[in-house]
Amino acid sequence: MKTRQLGRSGLTVSAIGLGCMGMSDFYGPRDDAQSMDTLERALELGVTFWDTSDAYGPHRNEELVGRAMRGRRDKVVVATKFGIVRKPSDPTYREINGRPEYVRSACDASLKRLGVDTIDLYYQHRVDPNTPIEDTVGAMAQLVKDGKVRYLGLSEAAPETIRRACKVHPIAALQNEYSLWSREPEEGTLTTCRELGVGLVAYSPLGRGFLTGQIRKFDDLAPDDLRRFSPRFQGENFDKNLQLVARIEAIAKDKHCTPGQLALAWVLAQGEDIVPIPGTRRRKYLEENVGALDVVLTADDLKRIDEVAPKGVAAGGRYPAAMMASLNR
Repeated sequence: MKTRQLGRSGLTVSAIGLGCMGMSDFYGPRDDAQSMDTLERALELGVTFWDTSDAYGPHRNEELVGRAMRGRRDKVVVATKFGIVRKPSDPTYREINGRPEYVRSACDASLKRLGVDTIDLYYQHRVDPNTPIEDTVGAMAQLVKDGKVRYLGLSEAAPETIRRACKVHPIAALQNEYSLWSREPEEGTLTTCRELGVGLVAYSPLGRGFLTGQIRKFDDLAPDDLRRFSPRFQGENFDKNLQLVARIEAIAKDKHCTPGQLALAWVLAQGEDIVPIPGTRRRKYLEENVGALDVVLTADDLKRIDEVAPKGVAAGGRYPAAMMASLNR
Protein backbone atom coordinates (compact mmCIF):
# COMPACT_ATOMS: atom_id res chain seq x y z
CA MET A 1 0.00 0.00 0.00
CA LYS A 2 1.26 3.45 -0.90
CA THR A 3 1.39 5.98 1.91
CA ARG A 4 1.03 9.73 2.23
CA GLN A 5 1.98 12.23 4.89
CA LEU A 6 -0.67 14.62 6.15
CA GLY A 7 0.85 18.04 5.62
CA ARG A 8 3.98 18.74 7.66
CA SER A 9 2.66 16.91 10.70
CA GLY A 10 4.72 13.77 10.33
CA LEU A 11 1.58 11.60 10.42
CA THR A 12 1.88 8.97 7.70
CA VAL A 13 -1.23 7.09 6.59
CA SER A 14 -2.33 4.74 3.83
CA ALA A 15 -2.85 6.69 0.58
CA ILE A 16 -6.52 5.70 0.66
CA GLY A 17 -8.34 5.48 3.95
CA LEU A 18 -11.64 3.92 4.96
CA GLY A 19 -14.65 5.94 6.06
CA CYS A 20 -16.55 3.79 8.55
CA MET A 21 -19.66 5.95 9.10
CA GLY A 22 -21.96 4.02 6.78
CA MET A 23 -21.21 0.77 8.57
CA SER A 24 -23.35 1.90 11.50
CA ASP A 25 -25.59 4.74 10.44
CA PHE A 26 -27.26 6.88 7.78
CA TYR A 27 -27.14 4.55 4.73
CA GLY A 28 -29.73 1.92 5.53
CA PRO A 29 -29.72 -1.05 7.93
CA ARG A 30 -26.37 -1.97 9.44
CA ASP A 31 -24.74 -5.38 9.19
CA ASP A 32 -21.93 -5.65 11.72
CA ALA A 33 -20.76 -9.04 10.46
CA GLN A 34 -20.38 -7.70 6.93
CA SER A 35 -18.63 -4.59 8.19
CA MET A 36 -16.20 -6.61 10.31
CA ASP A 37 -15.36 -8.69 7.25
CA THR A 38 -14.67 -5.49 5.29
CA LEU A 39 -12.46 -4.11 8.07
CA GLU A 40 -10.55 -7.39 8.07
CA ARG A 41 -10.04 -7.12 4.32
CA ALA A 42 -8.91 -3.51 4.73
CA LEU A 43 -6.08 -4.68 6.97
CA GLU A 44 -5.09 -7.32 4.41
CA LEU A 45 -4.97 -4.65 1.67
CA GLY A 46 -3.06 -2.15 3.80
CA VAL A 47 -5.98 0.30 4.10
CA THR A 48 -5.10 1.13 7.68
CA PHE A 49 -6.31 4.74 8.02
CA TRP A 50 -9.78 4.30 9.53
CA ASP A 51 -12.18 7.18 10.14
CA THR A 52 -14.99 7.14 12.69
CA SER A 53 -16.80 9.52 15.07
CA ASP A 54 -18.70 9.39 18.33
CA ALA A 55 -21.67 10.76 16.34
CA TYR A 56 -21.90 7.70 14.09
CA GLY A 57 -24.46 5.32 15.50
CA PRO A 58 -24.31 7.27 17.76
CA HIS A 59 -21.39 5.58 19.51
CA ARG A 60 -21.86 2.18 17.84
CA ASN A 61 -19.36 2.88 15.08
CA GLU A 62 -16.50 3.53 17.49
CA GLU A 63 -17.37 0.28 19.26
CA LEU A 64 -17.33 -1.59 15.94
CA VAL A 65 -13.96 -0.14 14.95
CA GLY A 66 -12.63 -0.92 18.42
CA ARG A 67 -13.60 -4.59 18.07
CA ALA A 68 -11.89 -4.78 14.67
CA MET A 69 -8.67 -3.29 16.09
CA ARG A 70 -8.54 -5.53 19.13
CA GLY A 71 -5.21 -7.33 19.34
CA ARG A 72 -3.69 -5.38 16.44
CA ARG A 73 -3.76 -1.79 17.55
CA ASP A 74 -0.34 -1.12 16.01
CA LYS A 75 -1.66 -1.88 12.51
CA VAL A 76 -4.29 0.89 12.40
CA VAL A 77 -4.13 4.69 12.33
CA VAL A 78 -7.47 5.50 13.91
CA ALA A 79 -9.16 8.89 13.55
CA THR A 80 -12.28 9.87 15.42
CA LYS A 81 -14.20 13.07 16.10
CA PHE A 82 -16.14 14.95 18.73
CA GLY A 83 -18.44 17.93 18.60
CA ILE A 84 -21.70 16.73 17.07
CA VAL A 85 -23.66 15.63 20.11
CA ARG A 86 -26.36 13.04 19.53
CA LYS A 87 -28.56 11.02 21.85
CA PRO A 88 -29.33 7.32 21.24
CA SER A 89 -32.76 7.97 22.79
CA ASP A 90 -33.59 10.77 20.34
CA PRO A 91 -32.44 10.25 16.72
CA THR A 92 -33.36 13.84 15.80
CA TYR A 93 -31.24 15.51 18.50
CA ARG A 94 -28.20 17.48 17.33
CA GLU A 95 -25.97 19.91 19.22
CA ILE A 96 -22.58 21.38 18.32
CA ASN A 97 -20.32 21.48 21.39
CA GLY A 98 -16.71 22.65 21.48
CA ARG A 99 -16.50 23.64 25.14
CA PRO A 100 -13.24 22.56 26.81
CA GLU A 101 -14.92 20.43 29.47
CA TYR A 102 -16.87 18.59 26.77
CA VAL A 103 -13.70 18.01 24.71
CA ARG A 104 -12.14 16.18 27.65
CA SER A 105 -15.18 14.06 28.48
CA ALA A 106 -15.82 13.18 24.82
CA CYS A 107 -12.23 12.03 24.37
CA ASP A 108 -12.36 9.80 27.42
CA ALA A 109 -15.59 8.23 26.19
CA SER A 110 -14.14 7.61 22.72
CA LEU A 111 -11.00 6.03 24.17
CA LYS A 112 -13.18 3.63 26.14
CA ARG A 113 -15.39 2.69 23.19
CA LEU A 114 -12.40 2.20 20.89
CA GLY A 115 -10.55 0.22 23.55
CA VAL A 116 -7.32 2.16 23.05
CA ASP A 117 -5.01 4.28 25.18
CA THR A 118 -4.34 6.87 22.47
CA ILE A 119 -6.29 8.24 19.48
CA ASP A 120 -4.02 8.83 16.50
CA LEU A 121 -5.96 11.75 14.99
CA TYR A 122 -8.67 13.60 16.91
CA TYR A 123 -10.90 16.01 15.01
CA GLN A 124 -13.36 18.67 16.03
CA HIS A 125 -16.27 17.43 13.92
CA ARG A 126 -17.89 20.85 13.50
CA VAL A 127 -16.79 24.25 14.75
CA ASP A 128 -18.84 25.49 17.68
CA PRO A 129 -19.85 29.11 16.93
CA ASN A 130 -20.40 29.74 20.64
CA THR A 131 -16.92 28.66 21.76
CA PRO A 132 -13.73 30.40 20.59
CA ILE A 133 -11.64 28.01 18.52
CA GLU A 134 -8.69 28.90 20.74
CA ASP A 135 -10.50 27.43 23.75
CA THR A 136 -11.48 24.25 21.94
CA VAL A 137 -8.04 23.63 20.45
CA GLY A 138 -6.44 24.53 23.76
CA ALA A 139 -8.35 21.68 25.37
CA MET A 140 -7.42 19.38 22.49
CA ALA A 141 -3.76 20.36 22.90
CA GLN A 142 -3.94 19.30 26.54
CA LEU A 143 -5.08 15.86 25.37
CA VAL A 144 -1.86 15.61 23.38
CA LYS A 145 0.16 16.59 26.46
CA ASP A 146 -1.70 13.95 28.46
CA GLY A 147 -0.86 11.26 25.89
CA LYS A 148 -4.50 10.61 24.99
CA VAL A 149 -4.17 11.95 21.44
CA ARG A 150 -1.26 12.06 18.97
CA TYR A 151 -2.41 14.58 16.35
CA LEU A 152 -5.20 17.15 16.07
CA GLY A 153 -7.61 17.87 13.24
CA LEU A 154 -10.55 20.07 12.29
CA SER A 155 -13.49 19.38 10.01
CA GLU A 156 -15.33 21.81 7.73
CA ALA A 157 -13.49 24.79 9.26
CA ALA A 158 -13.06 28.13 7.48
CA PRO A 159 -9.55 29.29 6.49
CA GLU A 160 -9.42 31.98 9.20
CA THR A 161 -10.48 29.43 11.81
CA ILE A 162 -7.70 27.12 10.69
CA ARG A 163 -5.19 29.96 11.05
CA ARG A 164 -6.35 30.76 14.57
CA ALA A 165 -6.27 27.08 15.55
CA CYS A 166 -2.72 26.62 14.28
CA LYS A 167 -1.53 29.45 16.52
CA VAL A 168 -2.62 27.37 19.52
CA HIS A 169 -1.35 23.96 18.38
CA PRO A 170 -0.27 22.40 15.06
CA ILE A 171 -3.20 21.00 13.10
CA ALA A 172 -2.30 17.86 11.20
CA ALA A 173 -5.38 17.56 9.01
CA LEU A 174 -8.53 19.26 7.87
CA GLN A 175 -11.36 16.94 6.93
CA ASN A 176 -13.60 18.35 4.22
CA GLU A 177 -15.91 17.01 1.58
CA TYR A 178 -13.91 17.03 -1.66
CA SER A 179 -14.76 15.32 -4.91
CA LEU A 180 -15.52 15.94 -8.55
CA TRP A 181 -18.87 17.44 -7.54
CA SER A 182 -17.75 19.15 -4.29
CA ARG A 183 -14.76 21.34 -5.06
CA GLU A 184 -15.26 24.04 -2.42
CA PRO A 185 -11.83 23.43 -0.79
CA GLU A 186 -10.29 24.93 -3.94
CA GLU A 187 -11.82 28.29 -3.00
CA GLY A 188 -9.13 29.21 -0.48
CA THR A 189 -9.14 26.31 1.97
CA LEU A 190 -6.54 24.20 0.16
CA THR A 191 -4.24 27.19 -0.23
CA THR A 192 -4.49 27.95 3.49
CA CYS A 193 -3.86 24.32 4.43
CA ARG A 194 -0.75 24.15 2.28
CA GLU A 195 0.57 27.41 3.64
CA LEU A 196 0.17 26.13 7.21
CA GLY A 197 1.29 22.54 6.56
CA VAL A 198 -2.14 21.01 7.14
CA GLY A 199 -3.10 17.89 5.18
CA LEU A 200 -6.54 17.50 3.61
CA VAL A 201 -8.58 14.38 4.32
CA ALA A 202 -11.30 14.16 1.67
CA TYR A 203 -14.54 12.64 2.86
CA SER A 204 -17.30 11.61 0.44
CA PRO A 205 -14.80 11.54 -2.45
CA LEU A 206 -17.31 9.43 -4.38
CA GLY A 207 -20.15 11.92 -3.93
CA ARG A 208 -21.86 9.70 -1.34
CA GLY A 209 -21.79 6.91 -3.90
CA PHE A 210 -23.42 8.86 -6.71
CA LEU A 211 -20.21 9.18 -8.73
CA THR A 212 -19.81 5.39 -8.88
CA GLY A 213 -22.75 5.09 -11.26
CA GLN A 214 -24.37 2.49 -9.01
CA ILE A 215 -27.31 4.74 -8.06
CA ARG A 216 -29.59 5.12 -11.08
CA LYS A 217 -32.88 6.17 -9.50
CA PHE A 218 -34.11 7.65 -6.24
CA ASP A 219 -35.76 4.38 -5.22
CA ASP A 220 -32.34 2.70 -5.17
CA LEU A 221 -31.92 4.35 -1.76
CA ALA A 222 -33.20 2.55 1.33
CA PRO A 223 -36.22 4.14 3.05
CA ASP A 224 -34.05 5.29 5.97
CA ASP A 225 -31.10 6.40 3.82
CA LEU A 226 -29.98 9.94 4.71
CA ARG A 227 -29.30 10.68 1.05
CA ARG A 228 -33.05 10.87 0.45
CA PHE A 229 -32.86 14.28 2.16
CA SER A 230 -29.85 15.51 0.15
CA PRO A 231 -30.74 18.13 -2.47
CA ARG A 232 -28.41 16.45 -4.98
CA PHE A 233 -30.41 13.23 -4.84
CA GLN A 234 -33.82 14.81 -5.37
CA GLY A 235 -36.02 15.63 -8.37
CA GLU A 236 -34.44 17.47 -11.28
CA ASN A 237 -31.13 17.65 -9.47
CA PHE A 238 -30.91 13.86 -9.50
CA ASP A 239 -31.48 13.75 -13.25
CA LYS A 240 -28.96 16.51 -13.95
CA ASN A 241 -26.35 14.81 -11.80
CA LEU A 242 -26.91 11.55 -13.66
CA GLN A 243 -25.77 13.41 -16.78
CA LEU A 244 -22.53 14.30 -14.97
CA VAL A 245 -22.04 10.65 -14.07
CA ALA A 246 -22.55 9.66 -17.71
CA ARG A 247 -19.72 11.98 -18.75
CA ILE A 248 -17.46 10.53 -16.07
CA GLU A 249 -18.37 7.01 -17.14
CA ALA A 250 -17.28 7.81 -20.70
CA ILE A 251 -13.83 8.90 -19.55
CA ALA A 252 -13.55 5.92 -17.20
CA LYS A 253 -14.29 3.57 -20.08
CA ASP A 254 -11.40 5.06 -22.04
CA LYS A 255 -9.14 4.63 -19.00
CA HIS A 256 -10.26 1.01 -18.48
CA CYS A 257 -11.45 1.68 -14.94
CA THR A 258 -14.73 2.18 -13.12
CA PRO A 259 -16.23 5.67 -12.71
CA GLY A 260 -15.62 5.39 -8.98
CA GLN A 261 -11.96 4.63 -9.54
CA LEU A 262 -11.68 7.60 -11.89
CA ALA A 263 -13.27 9.88 -9.28
CA LEU A 264 -10.85 8.68 -6.61
CA ALA A 265 -7.86 8.92 -8.94
CA TRP A 266 -8.82 12.54 -9.62
CA VAL A 267 -8.82 13.36 -5.89
CA LEU A 268 -5.47 11.61 -5.45
CA ALA A 269 -4.04 13.59 -8.36
CA GLN A 270 -4.85 16.93 -6.71
CA GLY A 271 -1.85 16.67 -4.39
CA GLU A 272 0.28 14.29 -2.33
CA ASP A 273 -1.07 16.01 0.80
CA ILE A 274 -4.63 14.85 0.10
CA VAL A 275 -5.95 11.51 1.37
CA PRO A 276 -9.44 10.34 0.34
CA ILE A 277 -11.44 8.20 2.77
CA PRO A 278 -14.20 6.58 0.70
CA GLY A 279 -16.71 4.81 2.88
CA THR A 280 -18.12 1.35 2.30
CA ARG A 281 -19.33 -1.63 4.25
CA ARG A 282 -18.73 -4.03 1.38
CA ARG A 283 -15.49 -5.85 0.65
CA LYS A 284 -16.13 -5.67 -3.12
CA TYR A 285 -16.22 -1.87 -3.17
CA LEU A 286 -13.26 -1.60 -0.82
CA GLU A 287 -11.18 -3.63 -3.27
CA GLU A 288 -12.43 -1.51 -6.17
CA ASN A 289 -11.48 1.68 -4.33
CA VAL A 290 -7.95 0.44 -3.72
CA GLY A 291 -7.66 -0.18 -7.46
CA ALA A 292 -7.86 3.59 -7.99
CA LEU A 293 -4.23 3.81 -6.88
CA ASP A 294 -3.26 2.10 -10.15
CA VAL A 295 -5.16 4.59 -12.34
CA VAL A 296 -2.69 7.06 -13.81
CA LEU A 297 -4.18 10.33 -15.01
CA THR A 298 -2.18 12.37 -17.50
CA ALA A 299 -2.34 16.14 -17.85
CA ASP A 300 -4.67 15.64 -20.82
CA ASP A 301 -6.88 13.32 -18.74
CA LEU A 302 -7.13 15.89 -15.95
CA LYS A 303 -7.98 18.62 -18.45
CA ARG A 304 -10.72 16.48 -19.96
CA ILE A 305 -12.15 15.66 -16.53
CA ASP A 306 -12.10 19.33 -15.57
CA GLU A 307 -14.04 20.16 -18.71
CA VAL A 308 -16.87 17.76 -17.87
CA ALA A 309 -16.80 18.38 -14.10
CA PRO A 310 -15.83 22.01 -13.49
CA LYS A 311 -16.35 23.77 -10.18
CA GLY A 312 -20.02 24.12 -9.35
CA VAL A 313 -21.10 21.39 -11.76
CA ALA A 314 -23.30 19.54 -9.27
CA ALA A 315 -26.99 20.37 -9.18
CA GLY A 316 -28.16 21.05 -5.64
CA GLY A 317 -26.40 21.75 -2.35
CA ARG A 318 -24.22 19.31 -0.45
CA TYR A 319 -26.62 19.22 2.50
CA PRO A 320 -30.08 20.56 3.34
CA ALA A 321 -29.98 24.29 4.12
CA ALA A 322 -30.08 23.85 7.89
CA MET A 323 -27.02 21.62 7.85
CA MET A 324 -25.13 23.88 5.44
CA ALA A 325 -25.17 26.55 8.14
CA SER A 326 -22.72 24.49 10.24
CA LEU A 327 -20.06 24.35 7.50
CA ASN A 328 -17.09 26.60 6.81
CA ARG A 329 -17.20 28.33 10.21
